[in-house]
Amino acid sequence: MPALRHQPPQRTRPQCRFRNRSPKLSSEDAEYEKTLRPRSVSNAIMFFSVTHSFSLRAFGCNIQVAANSFDAYAVLKRYVFPSLPRTANLHKVNLSIRIVQDGNQFQLLVDDVFVASASEPINLVPNVIRALDDAVLPCLTSLRAVHAGAVVLGGRALLLPGISHAGKSALVAELLRRGATYFSDEYALIDLEGCVHPYPRPLLVRNGCPEQFPVLADECHAFVGNAPAKVGWILALQYQPSSTWTITPISQGEALLTLLRNTPHVLAETPDLVDIFQRAIAGAVCYTGHRNEAVHAVDEIMRLINGPNQPMLAS
Repeated sequence: MPALRHQPPQRTRPQCRFRNRSPKLSSEDAEYEKTLRPRSVSNAIMFFSVTHSFSLRAFGCNIQVAANSFDAYAVLKRYVFPSLPRTANLHKVNLSIRIVQDGNQFQLLVDDVFVASASEPINLVPNVIRALDDAVLPCLTSLRAVHAGAVVLGGRALLLPGISHAGKSALVAELLRRGATYFSDEYALIDLEGCVHPYPRPLLVRNGCPEQFPVLADECHAFVGNAPAKVGWILALQYQPSSTWTITPISQGEALLTLLRNTPHVLAETPDLVDIFQRAIAGAVCYTGHRNEAVHAVDEIMRLINGPNQPMLAS
């Protein structure tokens, strides 16, 4: 039989399927095939039909999201910066995220490179969120990031700086259940005036399991912030299961060093970091210490913030 000639319409591509052997293609079709094949998939030709897609702009980063199954599309729509508006097709794309269903498996492609596969699309969400983080942070211009959980209580932001996997998400989730407004469980974004902006990615929690699982703020009966807030408190807490709640006030100079130790930015490339972080901590009360489980730690945090015999701050 003569080779089939692919002439896709403007916004669609042929249906996704894998073959053990490559068909014989004309030179023109072979060039088109190269644009469809993920660089990490070897000895296979992949044809992907974008049946569901959306785009959005997040902090200067243009993101295109697509899936060839409705279930995968629904997961992506729910967990890719759900509080940010969707836009029309973008002229320039900084990040492409696709989930391709092949039989009983779902494959995640980031910029057409295979990242992971799973039997359920929701199990790919932690990888999706990390890909979003990696793409968004380099696009920041007027904002600077700190590895920190961030919530708002009484109109002021509480920052919980710490490295990844330090238990920030568990603390943030529990604070949301107590009435806090959600800003972030991983990155606090600070503007040139020292105010914190929401970075509304889903929380990634473990709940005692090795794997992370996405949780939205509304699942904790909380709202996502929609305006910047001044920093009221900085709590640099280390998780130790056998420890008791122990905190010590620290100076703003020590708090500044804590933020600098927990930023993904390189100081030499962003010399304004020190000034921005100094403005952020100017009106903050700062502590360092140890904590145990999140529920008990948040009890202590609320007592610390509210003071004795005071009602809980509304967010």
